Amino acid sequence: MKNYTITVNGVAYDVTVEEGGAGSAPVRAAAPAAKPAAAPAPAAAKPTAAAGGIEVKASVPGKVFKVEASVGQAVKAGDSIVILEAMKMEIPVVAPEDGTVASINVGVGDAVESGDLLASLN
Repeated sequence: MKNYTITVNGVAYDVTVEEGGAGSAPVRAAAPAAKPAAAPAPAAAKPTAAAGGIEVKASVPGKVFKVEASVGQAVKAGDSIVILEAMKMEIPVVAPEDGTVASINVGVGDAVESGDLLASLN
């Protein structure tokens, strides 16, 4: 048998692994060892829509291919703000309603997840 300490999401577990052939006993994990380690520091907070009341969010995970609008630009509903590249396709992210671009929260080449804030409008 071999004993290991494995940390998962900041919680340390004592694990015992029995050596054996086919059909051997499964791995056994004990309760968390000692006190959990401090959680890793969170990544920088993503910008909020404080600059504008209308949020423009990513509909799919992907990479920012092109930023088509600029801060201060007037846009109409359906105008393209950002173009995402996902699965080798270019997907426009459009203004949900008429307004003025208050902030652009991403740059070309940035990786984004579905629901990430891309821009905000007033």
